[in-house]
Amino acid sequence: QVQLVESGGGLVQAGGSLRLSCAASGRTFSSYVMAWCRHAPGKDREFVATISRRSGTTLYADSVKGRFTVSRDNAKNTAYLQMDSLQPEDTAFYYCAARESRLIATKADNYNNWGQGTQVTVSS
Repeated sequence: QVQLVESGGGLVQAGGSLRLSCAASGRTFSSYVMAWCRHAPGKDREFVATISRRSGTTLYADSVKGRFTVSRDNAKNTAYLQMDSLQPEDTAFYYCAARESRLIATKADNYNNWGQGTQVTVSS
């Protein structure tokens, strides 16, 4: 199992930016497809973005496409989510997730390693 720790959440005004980080430990980071998901009160957990093991492929939810950018640095065992043009509807608990596979996945249920999450709040 890989251990994941998110950081970088906080309170930001609409139109602002935040960068989330996900530090991994315990297993070979480059063996894992990484993803970001979010969970807002009263809503289902939502897939946000995923990145393949060598960063060759990224996929995004339609709701964040063009505003969020997922990346990773395998040398630092860290994944990132750059969030720009944030809107109040982006307010949620954001989680980093991993799956030990060659294949990326766009459903939260496809990931079996999760961090503890970090809160992102966007004020209007």
